[in-house]
Amino acid sequence: MKQNKSNVGLIGLAVMGENLALNMEKNNWKVSVYNRTVPGVEEGVVERFVNGRGKNKNIEGYTDIAAFVDSIAAPRKIMMMVRAGSPVDELMEQLFPHLSPGDILIDGGNSNYEDTNRRVQLAESKGFLFVGAGVSGGEEGALNGASIMPGGSEAAWPEVKPILQSIAAKASDGTPCCDWVGPGGSGHFVKMIHNGIEYGDMQLIAEAYWTMKNLLKVNNEELSTIFAYWNEGNLKSYLIEITAKILKHKDKYSGYLVDHILDAAGQKGTGKWSVINAMELGMPLGLIATAVFERSLSAQKELRKEASSDYHHRERQVIFNKPELVIDVHSALYASKIISYAQGFAVLQQASDAFKWDLNLASIARMWRAGCIIRSVFLNDIAAAYEAPDKPKHLLLAPFFKTEIKQVFIGWKRLVAHCAQEGMPVPAFSSALNYFYSLTSETLPANLIQAQRDYFGAHTFERTDQPRGKYFHENWTGHGGNTQSGTYNV
Repeated sequence: MKQNKSNVGLIGLAVMGENLALNMEKNNWKVSVYNRTVPGVEEGVVERFVNGRGKNKNIEGYTDIAAFVDSIAAPRKIMMMVRAGSPVDELMEQLFPHLSPGDILIDGGNSNYEDTNRRVQLAESKGFLFVGAGVSGGEEGALNGASIMPGGSEAAWPEVKPILQSIAAKASDGTPCCDWVGPGGSGHFVKMIHNGIEYGDMQLIAEAYWTMKNLLKVNNEELSTIFAYWNEGNLKSYLIEITAKILKHKDKYSGYLVDHILDAAGQKGTGKWSVINAMELGMPLGLIATAVFERSLSAQKELRKEASSDYHHRERQVIFNKPELVIDVHSALYASKIISYAQGFAVLQQASDAFKWDLNLASIARMWRAGCIIRSVFLNDIAAAYEAPDKPKHLLLAPFFKTEIKQVFIGWKRLVAHCAQEGMPVPAFSSALNYFYSLTSETLPANLIQAQRDYFGAHTFERTDQPRGKYFHENWTGHGGNTQSGTYNV
């Protein structure tokens, strides 16, 4: 016998919302759906869904927001799958008059975590609860199991946990890829860093593909075979898996489709947000920043075309040992991937400390093991590193990753050197290598930078022969005063 009231409501029937509704229903939840209607633009969305993919399912459609809210059992759980930004705020204002104390709003879009911080406070001030849930996995994940990263009003977790964990992907050990992240906007912050790592992964894979295609003249079928082989080892991941499939895919008009796709990559902004927030926290996220900037540069197709005609890279026609170079490309890809995740988790730790979120980094790694775009085999190793009694200050200091880096280091730096000599752009491989060199250098040339800052701006400096935290100013010109600038870090 069907319940009179639905277990959950979902607003927004675009690709993600529609598939999440079907996922909920498939997991034995009765679902009410609603879609905001823009006359002449989005009319009939609800009707098309309930009479199409939602037909004969435990899903009820509504075109009136009051009736939609009333159809949901208390405390109401309403998931909003609408575009990030002002649409979320506008929808919340429309919902508030119809809600009752204790009702829960869940934002499953790619919202900025600062917006989520504000919305949690606003909802709670009115007696409601708010959850900012990062959702990763695209259309397939929404339908069959996504990685879900909820944070916000902690009192909401016992109520939404059964639903969210039921629709989440399951790792190989059966664990749902969904667990409570923390207060405020922490869930959306974690999703933002996930997306930043995704940018890095995609750029690294593209550089591996391009290097083998151009330096070794490997054809698409063989490239596909190489990536498929890599997907059986320590690079096993969703993005490597689909790359193998993409490279051998042919369309009915022009042969290999990838060869006919314009080299201009788009982006929606979460990669950029990752870099901006890392900078705000004073944390290096160079590889992901490089990936973001490379997408921007790729979009400048006409400029690159003109510049390439003015600057011809000298081709030496070097004959490389093919098996050895393929191994070096693998080494560079694997090592750089470790660097990308290490940078991302370092930012998460810094955010946890700065915002007092108490993030569980091992739990976050486990949530990314299935369903999400960056799912990969070594997330188990990341989780294990952060669960160890001697939790590392940095992922690269964990015993497992120290061993892994040492094994591939020679091939990694050899590949970057080869590419530099041949005029082959591998900016993310290079960024990762230089970060590794800087991180593992006891001394850096920052002493000269600090001397310059003190020379022109009296910004002071610390001395190697004095305790940390004690600052000095030098009268470099002999005619300056003793006034010095205050010390602070951005």
